Amino acid sequence: MPPKDPCQKQACEIQKCLQANNYVESKCRSVIQELRKCCAQYTKGRSVVCSGFEKEEEENLTLNGNK
Repeated sequence: MPPKDPCQKQACEIQKCLQANNYVESKCRSVIQELRKCCAQYTKGRSVVCSGFEKEEEENLTLNGNK
């Protein structure tokens, strides 16, 4: 059995928040920020739920490097 994802709880909280707020992301900013904080604590690849943020950061670095 693979180890539990360290940021799974925060990811679930985002889903609950989005469902409760008709998927209006702006109403869940604080919950999303909590997931970002969790993801920042772990090395790249450690958390599957953080992979989207990691990809976003890579894309931003690529875009900013090409300016």
